Amino acid sequence: MQHYQPMDSFREDTAERYDDAHVRGDEAATVEFLAKLAGAGAALELAIGTGRIALPLAARGIRVDGIDLSEPMIAKLRRNPGGEDLSVVVGDFADVAVDGSYRLVYLVYNTLFNLLTQDDQVRCFENVAEHLDDGGAFVVEAFVPGYLHRLRDGQYVDAERIATGHVVLDIGRHDPVAQILDESHVLLSPEGTKVAPIVCRYAWPSELDLMARIAGLRLTERWGGWERQPFTAESRNCVSVYRR
Repeated sequence: MQHYQPMDSFREDTAERYDDAHVRGDEAATVEFLAKLAGAGAALELAIGTGRIALPLAARGIRVDGIDLSEPMIAKLRRNPGGEDLSVVVGDFADVAVDGSYRLVYLVYNTLFNLLTQDDQVRCFENVAEHLDDGGAFVVEAFVPGYLHRLRDGQYVDAERIATGHVVLDIGRHDPVAQILDESHVLLSPEGTKVAPIVCRYAWPSELDLMARIAGLRLTERWGGWERQPFTAESRNCVSVYRR
């Protein structure tokens, strides 16, 4: 997507509707999974956003810090109950620009893929490794690129939602060399047209494992979801746990 910047996907309008638009139903399982890994230690969420996971995790008595590039998303976090109590750094999460170390560092909801080059993704792994306690864990949730079957000439248009008063189209274009997916969610309604862009640089699970090795980490667990479903050829979600 020409001239796209990651901030284009996380401005004020996105921040205001994010909590309602991104409820998936697995939040409680996600928090339970992460809380067991954090134990009595501190946790760091990369791209903390509006606190969808960080706030319920902190409510369990775990210290949760965060990093995010989007000031509107952080402002919405601050307005959510408990949001004022979290320490959040504004910046590129690949830099992991915080002091100290953590028992748990985590990325959820495909966030790693917001880094649009392999170099930046590797840099994120390397910087995370420098901030892990002995025995600490780095958790990465990412989709498995199973959408490729629906491509025609490297692109697709799907009817994501159809209602009486509006239609939402999911429109994508794929660059298999750069592993880039340019995507827009287009809302058509009597009030007009709204376009919500998103671009990601996806990676297969095996590539994530190589990034971890470069950073001195090793895969210790892999699941098909937050309830520890087995990871199989049919899995569309991938939860990986890396340690030293």
